[in-house]
Order: sequence, then C-alpha cells, then structure tokens
Amino acid sequence: MTSPGPSPTTSRRRVGIISASIGAGHDGAAAELSRRLTADGHTVDRWDLLDLLPARAGRAAGSLYHRLLEHAPWAYQRIYTGTERAGGAGPAARALLRTAQDRVLKALPADTGAVVSTYPGASHVLGRLRQAGRLTIPAVTYMTDFSVHPLWVARGIDLHLAVHEVPAAQARALGAAQVQVCGPVTDPRFRPPHAGERAAARERFGLLPGVRYALLVAGSWGVGPVRRVAAEIGASGAAVPVVVCGRNQALVRQFAADGVEHVHGWTDDMPHLMWACDVMVQNAGGLTSLEAFASGLPVASFRCIPGHGTANAAALDEAGVALWIRDAAGLPAALDDLMGGGAGLWQRTSGLSLSPADPALGPAAAIAGARLATGRPAVPAREPEPAAQGKPGAPVRRPAVRLAATFAAATTVWAGAVGTAVATGREAPVVLRALEHRIAPDTGRPALPAVVPAAEDLR
Repeated sequence: MTSPGPSPTTSRRRVGIISASIGAGHDGAAAELSRRLTADGHTVDRWDLLDLLPARAGRAAGSLYHRLLEHAPWAYQRIYTGTERAGGAGPAARALLRTAQDRVLKALPADTGAVVSTYPGASHVLGRLRQAGRLTIPAVTYMTDFSVHPLWVARGIDLHLAVHEVPAAQARALGAAQVQVCGPVTDPRFRPPHAGERAAARERFGLLPGVRYALLVAGSWGVGPVRRVAAEIGASGAAVPVVVCGRNQALVRQFAADGVEHVHGWTDDMPHLMWACDVMVQNAGGLTSLEAFASGLPVASFRCIPGHGTANAAALDEAGVALWIRDAAGLPAALDDLMGGGAGLWQRTSGLSLSPADPALGPAAAIAGARLATGRPAVPAREPEPAAQGKPGAPVRRPAVRLAATFAAATTVWAGAVGTAVATGREAPVVLRALEHRIAPDTGRPALPAVVPAAEDLR
C-alpha cells in the first residue's frame, strides 16, 4: 500500500491519537489529551496500536509482557537494560512495527491535521511513515514517562512533548530533534481539596480523623512486592496502609486473607482517595504519580518494579517531585518527613508547579499549534533496508516456529522501558528461560516455584 496519508492542505482541526492498552498510563494520557483537544474545538480519533497489528499479535504480546512483569521481573530488568544499551528496539521489533504502517495510514481520515502518539511503538510507526514521505502531516509524541528510554525517541517525529525538563533533557540527549516541556495531562478532577473536602473523603472511605494514611499503588495490574510493602508501612508505625490493587483481584483476595483493612481493587474514585490520604507510595512512576502531584499529595517511590519503575524513580527524585526511598530502614523517617515535614511541603509545591498556569503552554495547545512543518518528512528518509534473502539450504520455518517468532517479535515491542522488550538480540534466551520456569506451558498459569536469581545478581 502506498497511500500518501492525509493531505497537509486539509483542515488542522482533526487530530488522531494512537495509544496502547499496556497498563493504563498510555491510554489515560490519550484520553485526557482527547478531552482537552475536543474542548478546544478539535475532532479527535483514537486508536489502540495493539489492534492495528495483524493476527492479534499485539494482544498476545501485551499478555506476555504482563506475565513477564508478574513472574520474571529480573528478566524484564535484563531486557530493559539491554534495549537501553542498544539504543532502542532490535530488527524483530522494527519488522513487526512495519506491519502496522499501512493500517495506520488507512485508519487516518483524509482531513486529519496532526497525529499524536502516547506510546513508543506507535511513535516508531509514525516516524518511519514521516521519513518515507508517506505521512505528510505533523507527527507528535507525548512522552508519558518521567524517564526517557531510547525507545521513546523515534526518527521522523516532528515534536516530542515532555512532562518536565528532566525527561526533556534526556530526550534531547538521545537525539530528539524538537522537544517541548508542556507539563502532565491529568484529569481535572485531580486537584488539591477545598475546605471540608478532605474530611468528607475520609468519611467516604471509612478512614478515621487524626490517623495518618499512606496510599499504596502498584499500577492498573497490581504488580510488584505490594504485600511486602504494605506490611513494611504498617510495621513502620508512621502510617496505616490504604492499598489499591488495580485489576488484580487475586491480590485483593490475598490482602483480605492477610487481614488488611483498607484494600481496594480498580476504582474510578482515585481523586477522593488521594484527598483522604497523607502520602502516596508507588512503584512504577506512571500516570498515578502525576495525578498525585496535581492533587497536592506527596509521593514516595519504594521497592519499584524493574526497568521503567526504577528509572522513573531516579528521574522523579532528580526533579525533586518524589522522594526515592532506597533503603527500608529509612522508610519511617521518610514517611514522617513527607507527611509533616519540609520534604512534604517542598514536594507539594514542586508537584503542583508541573502544570502550566497558562493553557496555551499545555500539550493540547502544542499539538494544535500551526508552527509545525508539514508537507515533507521531518528528517531525510534513510536508505531502504535490504529485504531478507533466503539462503540455499536454509531450513524451512514450520508454522509453529513462525508463530513463536511472531510472539517473540511482538513482545519486543511491549516489554521495554515504555513497553518494548522480549526477544531483542541476546536477551531472548533469558526471557524464554524465565517464562519456561514460571509459567505452565499448557495452562498459562504459574508453574511450580523455581529458584530465580535476583535482578542485582544478574548485573
């Protein structure tokens, strides 16, 4: 397919947004961008990259990435580090993403004026289309993470939008051609409580006045050593844990068996839950952290998940918006300082300052801006990659082998810092061994426990 994509001369009032349902952060940013652009008079179309990949490969890879985080986080750290060292995804991931190019062009209405990615894989698809001259409208990446993995920076993208100057500087160092700091995109319900709203929120969730509560979150999948952290918070004496398990109902049941009083699954009432608590403890540094900043709730990073979790914790700490607690022995004092000391006051001020006071400086305005170049690729197109040639006498791939290769390549796109990883280069055997040990091949359920080395033992 050689469709040129939407014309650069058509209306700029229509915007396309491509995200990916890997966790909830990428979709959450896409939803809020869509709301803001719509409020400004734009027509917005949204797509999930997982649905634009052929043969349900995206959905299969997303499921595999989830299992990897749950059952072999040490292997995920190896993959994250490997793709970071290599400067991005390998040939398998690039080949898989090429299969989405025609589908993306076909999906974009003819009057689209700009297209936005909130997911690295989508950025690479759009960037390649811009380089080749097949996409002749601006392509924008909104980077949802505070730490910028090389996968976030795609050649051909016209503009990279960053939450803060720390990720903006990282993106520039990785070669992003144009970077703009525009602040986070969070639902307007996330704001500091007015007088009386905090007490009402506590009453809604059955939290007692005069007691200090730590909101413990672990993303929409509820991954990481959440039960261990809840126990450590409780044992610290600094606060009572209030746990949000996301969609992990098994974790909800485990906490109920542990006798933990304040436990929630997926909830749409996070704004009030944040108002009711005194500090938030997180392990991934995603959208929930940005929502806490907008709510004036101090944030601590503790026992973070590997890969993007620890990278985001370091970037948040560098930016001065979230304290990274690296040692469990320091947990009680850190929580005390965040809930009633100078650290909490500083972080509340820093977190609230992330969002620009002038909407004209926000991400929606940047996306809608008319100053982006159109009508030509953002950077000169590279020479076309040579097609793979079969070698005489090479073994013919059987269907099962092709399917395994597809899954491996697909997972490469999702399991890295921002969702890209499993079968890139030298790290593939590590992941396959991890999955072999931790997941029963016939049922997809966890197999018998295996001895798995800790992440620090593999560095």
